[in-house]
Amino acid sequence: MTRRILLLAHMGREDSMVAAREAAAQLYGSGLSPVMPAGQQAELSERFNGLDHPTEVIGRDVGLEDIELVMVLGGDGTILRAAELVRHVDVPLLGVNLGHVGFLAESERADLAQTVQWIASRSYSVEERMTIDVNVWYRGAKVAHTWALNEAAIEKASRERMIEVVTEVDGKPLTSYGCDGIVLATPTGSTAYAFSAGGPIVWPEVEALLITPISAHALFAKPLVVSPRSTLAVEILSRTDAHAVLWCDGRRSVDLPPGSRVEVTKSPVPVRLARTSTTPFSARLVRKFELPIHGWRGPVPGSPVTAPGPMVPEVPPIAWTQRGPGQGVDEADGTHESPEEHA
Repeated sequence: MTRRILLLAHMGREDSMVAAREAAAQLYGSGLSPVMPAGQQAELSERFNGLDHPTEVIGRDVGLEDIELVMVLGGDGTILRAAELVRHVDVPLLGVNLGHVGFLAESERADLAQTVQWIASRSYSVEERMTIDVNVWYRGAKVAHTWALNEAAIEKASRERMIEVVTEVDGKPLTSYGCDGIVLATPTGSTAYAFSAGGPIVWPEVEALLITPISAHALFAKPLVVSPRSTLAVEILSRTDAHAVLWCDGRRSVDLPPGSRVEVTKSPVPVRLARTSTTPFSARLVRKFELPIHGWRGPVPGSPVTAPGPMVPEVPPIAWTQRGPGQGVDEADGTHESPEEHA
């Protein structure tokens, strides 16, 4: 059976086009069939005077249901575009970072050949990332429905006017304030827009919803982490005529006039990311943000972090005794004696 790998690259960058050409050749040389969108194939053929190996075109030669994996060459924005493409198909994404931070990517440009080998040998696992469903209501009618992997960001439409909003959790109002916007994010999105707005970093395996205000003019407008079973809502208040705009993953937008209501819930459809290593998220944070860790000495031998079984104390435990009135403690043997005896 032919194993087909869909290649998606950022065609606006020269290094991405070169990487796409190399990846197609390496996939073909590994016995896999490279697949591309028609426009991407045409651009690469024009740029390099044809491709070295045959490629299939998605939607013409094969369908998304025939794809084993999507290999994404670019930054997080390209991976978000790929997630949009395979939203309703059970196909994992494997990102090769050609951007800046690339939190969603699994490998770097220098590891391109090794990544192809991992794909060919099926040396990857698949993890599911939580997404959110986003509904927009206006005057009692649902006017838009979309989804997001990172966040649903409500932003002011005019630079000179802040918006007035009221936040809600599970049908109960929380607080209202003026602000530049609000980010409703997933744990995956906690290292994206929500992070830039001052929100907490949440480990991807933690299922939760985040609310992060942007430049709020209020005392109680702190980032919140709530249950994934909750329903979050933000209403654009009508006490001013300031308009807002909703952006989902920075790709899909909806205008929000005063009186609009945005509701966010956990989506039943996750995004599947292919992983070639078991690197913990903490190590990814250190690498991506170049965090200073100099001086770290590691866990103490025998601690729960390093011990394979229950920790065995290296010293006998202290036998604690209830202290009575007027009693002191002899530091040598832990026995009690009265002040007179001590004297």
